[in-house]
Amino acid sequence: MKFFFIAIPFLVSPLWSQVEVAELPEDLAKKTTSLNPQFLIFGKSQATEDKKIPLLIYLHGAGGVGDEIRKVERQPRRLLETIKQAGHKCLCIVPQAMKRARDQKKRGGWIPADLDLLLEHLKKILPVDEKRIYLTGNSMGGYGTFVWAANSPDHFAAIAPMVGGLGSGGPKDVTPELDEWGKNLAKIPMKAYYGKKDRVVPADRGEMVMKAIKKAGGTKAQLIILPEEGHGAGRVPAADPKFADWMFSQQKK
Repeated sequence: MKFFFIAIPFLVSPLWSQVEVAELPEDLAKKTTSLNPQFLIFGKSQATEDKKIPLLIYLHGAGGVGDEIRKVERQPRRLLETIKQAGHKCLCIVPQAMKRARDQKKRGGWIPADLDLLLEHLKKILPVDEKRIYLTGNSMGGYGTFVWAANSPDHFAAIAPMVGGLGSGGPKDVTPELDEWGKNLAKIPMKAYYGKKDRVVPADRGEMVMKAIKKAGGTKAQLIILPEEGHGAGRVPAADPKFADWMFSQQKK
């Protein structure tokens, strides 16, 4: 028996239809390795100068790599609609990783030092509630979520990597620094999602990172393996208001 899946479009609320393209100052952009100086800002109309607002950073998957920022505009929309449905407000920033490093000698991708520079800039130009900064990403963006949080855990109130790999060398690569990752990831509330039927990033990557976190004494992380999902498993939490409720309930002390 064959099954056919039809993509059903969803309506985009006026709140998220207004997307601003912003850009790092030239001096900061020159310090990055493989980050497009341009980035997207969703939800800026919710922000006021006199009131801090939560910040969600969304890291795209491999299909978004490049230097055309509008290429990544659709990726966070399902999650943003769910956040609105759940009654939460936030700013959402979507950066873009370039395919090659600026010196052209290495491949590009998510580099924690690049993202640190971006976040420091965001804190200067936006009314960010620094106790409520959240990080998520899908596939390559799931890897980016892991590696950034593992290098800079103090930034985040919670993280949610979706079908994320554990190494910079590709979806099945595993960093030799996994135990070090575990020590820092143990500090952050986390929900990590994988699909049991995923042939791109095996679900056992989630088990490996959880083992490292538990070895470090971490108790704030949860692994969710969805038995009927493949590499598209991230669509499940992205459409679940309870996931949004969990994320926005987390706050740094």
